[in-house]
This record gives sequence, structure tokens and C-alpha cells, in this order.
Amino acid sequence: MPHIDLPPLPGIAALLAGHPRTGGPLSSLAEALLRGPSPLTAAERETIAAYVSRGNECTFCAETHGAVARQLGATDPDPRLRALLAIADKVRVDGRTVSADDVAAARAAGADDQAIHDTVLIAAAFCMYNRYVDGLATLPATDYDGHARRLTDHGYLA
Repeated sequence: MPHIDLPPLPGIAALLAGHPRTGGPLSSLAEALLRGPSPLTAAERETIAAYVSRGNECTFCAETHGAVARQLGATDPDPRLRALLAIADKVRVDGRTVSADDVAAARAAGADDQAIHDTVLIAAAFCMYNRYVDGLATLPATDYDGHARRLTDHGYLA
């Protein structure tokens, strides 16, 4: 049961619909981060979102973004994405722990500055989204694959 009065929608969908003043900007941020121009594929960015959400134990976001990543064709992480996930995990716990060595490892694995930037921003944003979803005790989804299909097909602004 959510802590506040919300529409009967799962996860962040209830928060976005119930609070459009903040929902619009949050949806726009997700669209920019996960679908906007980036050297990272949409599947890689969704994988980062799911990875951070899983580390934060946010079931709604982990399951949703994991399903979106799979629907977009995500495969096992290559060395570049593994290095970026290591950075994302450090951001998730304490961004100050990202070191020059972490960035150098990502660069050595093929990541450029934009990919590193996008990874850090996705990780930071998903810490906020995770805490927003869980802090207000939103409802779980009953069909993560269906929810993910809508995001895959229509993005984050629909």
C-alpha cells in the first residue's frame, strides 16, 4: 500500500501520473538518459539502470529496466560495459569512490568520455528514481514484460 494517495498504477508510473509537475521533468530526464544521443546503446543504458536498481534492491526498477534491456537485445556485458558497470556501482554506493583508475580501466576497455559521463549520470539518476519509488512504497507491477514493452515501444514520454 503506497504511503500517499496515488493512482492505481505500478511503481514510478503512479508517481509520474499523480504528480505531473515533477513527473514531466522526471520523464524527460529518463528519455534523455535512456533514449537520447549517446555512444552507449539503449540496451546498454537500460542494463546500467537495471544494474544500479538491483544493487539498490528496487524491485520495480530492476525488473522493469532489466526487461527493457532484454527486449532491446541486451547480451552479456562485454569488457567495456563491465568496466562501466563497475563505475556505476561505485556511484550507487558513494560517487566519491570512483577513481582515476576506474576511469582509466573504462577507457582501456573502449569507453570514451561521453560514455563515462552517461554512465555516471544514469547511475546517479537511478539512485534517485529507486529511492522515489521505494520511499513512497509504490505498487509492484503485475506484468514487468508488458510494462517494459510499452517503454521499449514508446519511450519515457508517452
